Amino acid sequence: ASDSTNNNDDDKIDDSEALLSILDVAGGTGDVAFRFVDAANCEERSKSSGKDEINVTVCDINPEMLRVGETRARKRYGSALFDETCALKFVEGNAQYLPFEDNSFDLYTIAFGLRNVTDVDMALRDALRVLKPGGRFLCLEFSHVQNIPLAQLYDIYSFHVIPKLGEVVANDRDSYQYLVESIRKFCNQEELMTRMKGAGFEGVKYTNMTQGIVAVHEGWKPLI
Repeated sequence: ASDSTNNNDDDKIDDSEALLSILDVAGGTGDVAFRFVDAANCEERSKSSGKDEINVTVCDINPEMLRVGETRARKRYGSALFDETCALKFVEGNAQYLPFEDNSFDLYTIAFGLRNVTDVDMALRDALRVLKPGGRFLCLEFSHVQNIPLAQLYDIYSFHVIPKLGEVVANDRDSYQYLVESIRKFCNQEELMTRMKGAGFEGVKYTNMTQGIVAVHEGWKPLI
């Protein structure tokens, strides 16, 4: 398979000029991006000539995950989506200083990746930078259960059951222990809202899912 991350053909659609340009950060294996590609029917348009006016860019700091994602995508959609219509790209980059021009994307998504960023505030500021004016930021992340009895039960399950499951099923207790600890150390819903506002986002809000085990935060880049 060719390496789409190194393809700089001048005739490809610039992200900022696409009808709809989506950036999925920390999405190396492509799961979120594939949902956008399917919803936008990019695969069908790749069967005809011309470049797609909807494009999805996956950005991840881990090159191996990007290789896995691109391999999966080529098996799932074929190469035309990369080489003909340029609807899907995999790009190596750090969320704290993304390798994209200012005002490039209409939508920025990050799923279960923000808590792993070294400097969350820096990543939020760079998300704002690469979004077009009026662009939307969406973050899906583990969060904090707000119902106290449920939170206590969830803590017992998290610290005593999840690491043991990781040890038994995957022979990797440490990774699952890190998962639990990183979730607990990450900011709660209100704190993340405050940090998003501090980065410059407007219309910030969040929606709890499964009683706050995960939450979706969203915000908009100001038009001016």
